Amino acid sequence: MRHQLVLVTLRMFPLIGLFSASSLFAQPPEDSPPSIIESPPPVSETVPSPEQHDRQHNFELLPPVREDAITMLHALRDAVRLAPRRAENRLKLAQGLYQIGDFDAALDECRAALLLEPDNAGAHLQLGILLSAKQDWRTAASALKDAIRLNPDLAHTHYTLGSVLYALGHVKGAVQSYRRTLELQPDFPDARYRLALLLKLSNHEQEATELMEDAARDGVLPAQFFLGNAYKGGQGVEKNLSLAVFWWAQASALNYQPATDALAKLRRQALSLNVPERKRKEALDAFQTYRLTIWKDAPGDHRSDDETLGTRLLKENRTDDAVAALIAETYALSDVAQDALSKLYETGWEPHLARYDQSILACLETVASDGFPSAKYTVARIYAKGLGVTPDRPKAKTLLKHLPNQEAAALLREWSLH
Repeated sequence: MRHQLVLVTLRMFPLIGLFSASSLFAQPPEDSPPSIIESPPPVSETVPSPEQHDRQHNFELLPPVREDAITMLHALRDAVRLAPRRAENRLKLAQGLYQIGDFDAALDECRAALLLEPDNAGAHLQLGILLSAKQDWRTAASALKDAIRLNPDLAHTHYTLGSVLYALGHVKGAVQSYRRTLELQPDFPDARYRLALLLKLSNHEQEATELMEDAARDGVLPAQFFLGNAYKGGQGVEKNLSLAVFWWAQASALNYQPATDALAKLRRQALSLNVPERKRKEALDAFQTYRLTIWKDAPGDHRSDDETLGTRLLKENRTDDAVAALIAETYALSDVAQDALSKLYETGWEPHLARYDQSILACLETVASDGFPSAKYTVARIYAKGLGVTPDRPKAKTLLKHLPNQEAAALLREWSLH
């Protein structure tokens, strides 16, 4: 994981949210839609549902509960007990209850706060988010509209209302809410992404693609994935498979599974003998162009044919960056990078990299399973000799089944002697 995160820093990006839209900027049906979280959940597979909060979100979806969260909850209850008529205390308690997943109790505290301060816009916003989480769309919309009436300049209220309105089937109203969000907070990539999806639904292809690209550049992982799909299919942009690889790689580097799956599918296309030569070449050329794009970050003006960004960085003892680049280049089917990566797996690079690094092995096994011949050989050797793994001769034999039987048997005998 550490190496994957370093790779992302070679180009970009921070992690920000998504909502499901499997039919938009999407690949063929066999591709899985992205997962979804946050308020409100979808009412169908194509209904967008926010996954993460924006920077303004004062009522956050948080990681699984820790002991300190429960301890804090006790303190919040004590504060309410000592000052039961302070709306601020009840809102903080509502947030703490939401954090541990007790939505009903959080709703009770929100409503109690609103009895004390009916004109508290933030309380109406919190109530709207809670109701959204419970899929009570109409009541949520009413609460959010009350928040906007009391304070029309809360960007996150418009943002949440956009999701709720779409869940209710009001596409035009949702578009207006997201546009208003961006008027209030132009630097809001999640809102750009969601607006792009709705504009795609409304057949505003060009504006949708422009917004999607903005969101992708700002690090919204599903936007990067969908933009890759757009370039693959020529949807709102000129078809460009190498740019599809580029954007999928950005999302895949942070473990966004749909992008990882898209790259694996393209690798199999490039490596399969059952695919028409034209399509194989198209895929291979896309990966090669992507590798050249990565190389642009390298220091110096020249490189030799047997050098990649990763091998250059390795020569400069920039081990973390080198491993990250080599992994990216191996995923992009570079034999040179795969060879360097396999050597690093066996030898390590002290004191920065221990032998048998698991992120390296995961990369080698992935591309081997996709059909990359040099990686098949490497992984077969690893399992035949038990290099950082439990020896598994049948697995090694399976990986060599693309070779003539006599050649595969000779390799297995050779490895068993060492």
